[in-house]
Amino acid sequence: MKRRNLVQGMAAAGVLAALPGRACSGPQARGGGALKILFMGGTGFIGPHMVQALLDQGHQLTLFNRGKSNPGIFGDLELIKGDRFTDDIQQLAGREWDVVIDTAAYVPRAVNSLLATLKLATLKQYLFISTISVYEDFSKPGISETSPTATMPDSSSEDVNQYYGALKVLCEQAAEASLPGRVTSVRCGMIVGPGDHTDRFTYYPERAFRGGDMLAPGAPADPIQTLDVRDLADWVAHCVAQRIVGTFNATSAVGQQSFGEVLELSKRLLNPAVKLHWVPSDFLLEQGLQQMQDLPFWVDPAGSLGGVWRVDTRKAIAAGLQTRALANTIGDTHAWYQAQPAKRREALRAGLSMPREEEVLLAWSEAYSGD
Repeated sequence: MKRRNLVQGMAAAGVLAALPGRACSGPQARGGGALKILFMGGTGFIGPHMVQALLDQGHQLTLFNRGKSNPGIFGDLELIKGDRFTDDIQQLAGREWDVVIDTAAYVPRAVNSLLATLKLATLKQYLFISTISVYEDFSKPGISETSPTATMPDSSSEDVNQYYGALKVLCEQAAEASLPGRVTSVRCGMIVGPGDHTDRFTYYPERAFRGGDMLAPGAPADPIQTLDVRDLADWVAHCVAQRIVGTFNATSAVGQQSFGEVLELSKRLLNPAVKLHWVPSDFLLEQGLQQMQDLPFWVDPAGSLGGVWRVDTRKAIAAGLQTRALANTIGDTHAWYQAQPAKRREALRAGLSMPREEEVLLAWSEAYSGD
């Protein structure tokens, strides 16, 4: 499994106005006046939520992006349209901002070219959206911000698909080299909620809503870790307001969520008639199912990814990260998905197809019908 599959993609369908309410549930900013913020990106999945959270706090935002995703979503804001890998980046030269929030850098060249263009003397903070995929080993629980990170066998490569985590490490290092003591690196786990185009989390509420016999992977007690995109947005706004710097794992607390809770809540909220069939991980592996791919979030707790949903987030929580109730995320994600055009809802973009699910459930029934 490629490291990139561990985290939420950055593009999304739908616009902020179509999402359920994003009322701030996180920590509030202290009074400190409006900041001038340059936001790299801002129109995909996580970006709109962050932009809105910052606007809610009264900050002045400028967006820099290619204008391809959800054009016009923030029509009242200054938009500098361009590609950061071309001379378009020179449109930022000579401009001054208090804060840069970068959701769209995947290779260190993207960070270096941006920071080489800006007036760094007046820049108070650079907040970089990174990933928990930076870590080298996911086999054991307790990964913290000081755990070993992935390295690049070829430092010149920009192959994001192959070296996603290692390249993000280099991005973090590039930012810190230019702005020592002024960088906030947010190592996101699986970001979920309204607007997520990948359907990885959405698969489970929508599959429960559809009803019938539903394959539930692993065991109810198996841990998962997610973070609602709105909670991430509120915390990013908090970090900006409080000028919180450093490196943080951003996801829910260890033990806060489980597969059983996700599926039982989905069942209770959306379709009590659905019948869950818990199929052990070893049997799923025997059936050729791929962890984190065929069934989102599912990993073998005893395997090489056994620690991926047991990442230590105490540092971020101490810095103000708060998480809403999982039922809220499930309900709002379902409401958002059902509000999408019919063509969008024709097939979920993640999870098992109905024929494949039926095939695995039949194999399970035949293998253990006598138990």
